[in-house]
Amino acid sequence: MYSFLNQIIGFFSRDMAIDLGTANTLIYVKKCGIVLNEPSTVVLDKGGEKVLAVGREAKEMFGKTPKDIRAIRPMKDGVIADFTVTNKMIKHFINKVHDRKTFIRPKMVIGVPTGITQVEKRAVIDSAIESGAREVHLIEEPMAAAIGAGLPIMKPMGNMVVDIGGGTTEVAIISHSSTAYGESLRVAGDEMDEAIVRYIRKNYNLEVGSFQAEQVKIAIGSAYPLQQKLEMEIKGRDLVKGTPASRLVDDTMIREALKEPIQAIIDVTRRALEKVPPEMASDIYDNGVVLAGGGALIKGLDSLLHEETGLKFIIADDPLKVVVRGAGTVLDNFAEYKKVCIN
Repeated sequence: MYSFLNQIIGFFSRDMAIDLGTANTLIYVKKCGIVLNEPSTVVLDKGGEKVLAVGREAKEMFGKTPKDIRAIRPMKDGVIADFTVTNKMIKHFINKVHDRKTFIRPKMVIGVPTGITQVEKRAVIDSAIESGAREVHLIEEPMAAAIGAGLPIMKPMGNMVVDIGGGTTEVAIISHSSTAYGESLRVAGDEMDEAIVRYIRKNYNLEVGSFQAEQVKIAIGSAYPLQQKLEMEIKGRDLVKGTPASRLVDDTMIREALKEPIQAIIDVTRRALEKVPPEMASDIYDNGVVLAGGGALIKGLDSLLHEETGLKFIIADDPLKVVVRGAGTVLDNFAEYKKVCIN
């Protein structure tokens, strides 16, 4: 009886896959494709009860709100840091993408970091159920990225993915629908932004916000020397005078600022390659390593990783969307891919 009822509910609902990221949340709706891509940011009133803004609108308010308004990123290092605010955010996004007349309770496939704890898994599942899900399935983000990138994960051969998101860098070696080796490093896009903030503060006595640091990273950030010099004006508060000021920075400076977090990503990639069995190593040597996530767009990162490891690194098509694309494939072909889910 329950199974039949579940099928009826499923017929009327619009099942979805979610990449619940530290920096951005993406939602894929069955038969509709990717319908939402917004920052994982919420603005609340002083009491924390009323939601004033979510997503893109909330991010634009970050660092610009008065004391009686709080701007929050409820995800940290790829997992839920604030359960209540995450619920509010997910509910807002679901309401935004769903026609409430046809929405009953959807099935959800949600991407989570490798090595997520049982407590963190429970938090994600509970949050999804609180937000209206009837059924929740979790998939490790690098597995979803591999599927989204079109890798042959079902075959008995080595496939390697490095997924650099906002809060974590996920490295996985996948074969025969399972992860032969996986590691989650809590150094990624956010840590790069903070490294830029620290560098500018130390070398220029200028205090800039993380939002501007992110813009600098996207515009002129690089991991490998560029053929053409890139420059950008940054604005902030002069730490000596206490007044607004600006400085001109170039790609060489930002590359120096990013050296430490990028080295951590190189190190975790090497560790994975040291653990791979010889037979899989041959496959990875022949086929290369897929780079996914927003961090894959750092200029020259693929070249630096190639220089450090001798392997070919391939940037996935539209790397920011590759995890939700893979989770959507699992949702659309659930009977075939159910075994890749971790819960």
